[in-house]
Amino acid sequence: QVQLVESGGGLVQAGGSLRLSCAASGSTFSINAMGWYRQAPGKQRELVATISSGNTNYADSVKGRFTISRDNAKNTVYLQMNSLKPEDTGVYYCNARRHRPWGPTDYWGQGTQVTVSS
Repeated sequence: QVQLVESGGGLVQAGGSLRLSCAASGSTFSINAMGWYRQAPGKQRELVATISSGNTNYADSVKGRFTISRDNAKNTVYLQMNSLKPEDTGVYYCNARRHRPWGPTDYWGQGTQVTVSS
């Protein structure tokens, strides 16, 4: 099992910055990829960014503004969010994925609220 705890959310004005952190514990050796997803009110959860073996992937809506990074020694993944927009508002969830022969296993954090005011 993997446990994930997010921190760093809050209220910020448009154009501002926030950094989210996600600390993993438990069977962290089994994690193959980590990422951030978000869910706005009334919308489905969507991918924001992922990182795996140093390779990163971003949603088009955040490219050039958000940066995902991982500190393996601390079992922590970060999401640096710059030039925030009101449409970035939502609950941000940390994800850890374990690849298995029969399919992936996903672990989720409890979520942290990000609110961007205009």
